[in-house]
Amino acid sequence: MECPPKPPKTTFGRKTLLMPLIGILAFFVYIYIFQVDLVAIFAKLQTVNPVIYSIAILASLVEIFFFSLSWRTLINFLEVKLSVVKSNLLVWSGIFVDIIVPAESVSGEALRVYLIAKEQGNNTCGKVVASLVTHRILGMTMNVSVLIVGLSLIYTEGQIDPLVFNLVLFLTVAISAGLILMILLSFKEKWSLKVIGLLVKIGEAISPKRWKEKISAIGEEAINMAGSFHDSMIDFKKNPKALFISLGYLILTWIFAVSIPYLVFVSLSPTGEPIPWSILLITSGIVVAVKSIPIGIPFEVGLPEITMTTMFTSLGVNWELSATATILTRVITLWFRFFVSFIAQQLLRLRPFLGNKENNISEKNSSY
Repeated sequence: MECPPKPPKTTFGRKTLLMPLIGILAFFVYIYIFQVDLVAIFAKLQTVNPVIYSIAILASLVEIFFFSLSWRTLINFLEVKLSVVKSNLLVWSGIFVDIIVPAESVSGEALRVYLIAKEQGNNTCGKVVASLVTHRILGMTMNVSVLIVGLSLIYTEGQIDPLVFNLVLFLTVAISAGLILMILLSFKEKWSLKVIGLLVKIGEAISPKRWKEKISAIGEEAINMAGSFHDSMIDFKKNPKALFISLGYLILTWIFAVSIPYLVFVSLSPTGEPIPWSILLITSGIVVAVKSIPIGIPFEVGLPEITMTTMFTSLGVNWELSATATILTRVITLWFRFFVSFIAQQLLRLRPFLGNKENNISEKNSSY
């Protein structure tokens, strides 16, 4: 039994492009329903400042770089050593899988666990999972903080739409509740074992007979891995230095993440007038929360686009500018990342071959 089971294969083809095209169509149907002038949107797209927009693309690359450093800090602390390049390739490859296989980071995280275990041994599974769970806990903490800061800034700048306030409040409470539950399960080994047992029973009850044996084997593997996982979590608790360093990188990650829509709006403004940071913080926090719901839609099919446009307009930005900025932002955070992550996945597949080739060359040189 592999730890974890091998993630589903992802390939790039006609079917891969079908869902994003449906998503684009869904988004344009949405803005058409609200009678937004599509001609005005396309005219606005042509006014974008290419230099500033290029900086936004660069910010996207830097964002993922700091995100991977944040995770690498945690996993290296647990003595599962990854280079900066390898951690970046793993994160980018995970992004590719997350886009194709809809489970919001769960699929990408499973891929990372699988690839590291395959390279460094199944005994690393518990440690890798602990690093990923801890990283997600820190990410959820940052998400709650961003929503609270954004809401506070809105109050200092003027009145806020009650609907937006209630939505932010609901998401803040929901994420906080999930965060507390995840922390409890991470440190209460008996609780997590009970949850694993319950999930296995549910899986066996609702799955076809041919899958029951596999589900049972996965449950046994999860139970065996739980000990290493909880020991790793205790290590983080005893020595929180790695947590603070990782959190510092995550703060930088969020700064560059929010700067992407900020730069997009600036690139669309002839006078260079920036959009208030409060609007960007709230919108970014809500989009991250919405995307974290594993509803099973590849390429997120229009959901972030609809959320972003709605939030921008609810917070006072006109429809045409909101829709245009959303399109340009998603070109970076979805399409650009999709192609970069596809390249990263191919490089990751080539690394073992390149490594063997380098070893063969070194062996030949040593024989002379």
